[in-house]
Amino acid sequence: MKKQERPALITDAARSQSEQLRSREIRYVTMMGLRAGCLVLGAILLSLRPPLLALWLILCAAGMVLLPWAAVLIANDRPARTRAERSAAKARRTRIMIEAQAAEQTRNRTIDADQ
Repeated sequence: MKKQERPALITDAARSQSEQLRSREIRYVTMMGLRAGCLVLGAILLSLRPPLLALWLILCAAGMVLLPWAAVLIANDRPARTRAERSAAKARRTRIMIEAQAAEQTRNRTIDADQ
């Protein structure tokens, strides 16, 4: 059976909004699943009473507190900008600075009508 290959990428267009949203949703649900796992693990550890129980419970509690915070940050984060996007933004900032300097020079020009 032939291995299914992904189609070749022939554009530098960003992924669609729906694809980005779907990947962020998957990351969020995965992290919330880990949080639920910390809760279940904490309950199991309480019933088993293993050595260093306090340490294990602190780690589970830290996971239950920190994972939702991290999940929201990661889910709301946009994908990293590509090199092309960074260079376009830099060119746009440079063009704006040049236009502002030209406008400043035009504003400071004095025209003497007496001559």
